Amino acid sequence: MNGLLIGRFQPFHLGHLEALKFASSKVDNLWLGLGSSNKSIEKSNPFSAEERKKMILSSIDDSIKNKITIYFIPDVDNHVKWIEKIDTIVPKFDTVFSNDPLTDHLYSKRTVRVIPIPFLKRDQLSGTRIRDLIKSDQKWDDLVPSGTKHVLENLDGKNRLKIL
Repeated sequence: MNGLLIGRFQPFHLGHLEALKFASSKVDNLWLGLGSSNKSIEKSNPFSAEERKKMILSSIDDSIKNKITIYFIPDVDNHVKWIEKIDTIVPKFDTVFSNDPLTDHLYSKRTVRVIPIPFLKRDQLSGTRIRDLIKSDQKWDDLVPSGTKHVLENLDGKNRLKIL
């Protein structure tokens, strides 16, 4: 059985890591979609798809790496066209992992099962909050895996976020 998990991962944090572990435990193969992959670097999307891929791969162990394949998923202005676009990028899957009601609705019209993802400390683990903590020189590194921390440090992520 194949599953799909899509996220922006701006940046990849501990909540994303738990979602990835949860989803990968439910399927044989997990297609991991990096959403907004076509977006230029901007305030709400400060890291490129390649940079986010590095964050993820440097944050997971081999048992998960061996189960996932990462795909770049561009934004499309129409939700129906977006899931049709996903079909052209990602191999066949029968499960989608999502907490988004719209995604649930769109896939409910297909023979695709939608499984909600348990949230981990949702009030603390949000990409927006972590980006705000980084750029305001507050403690953030305990909210991301060490792989993400190293990638962000190598990118001078704090400076990038402040400039944006």
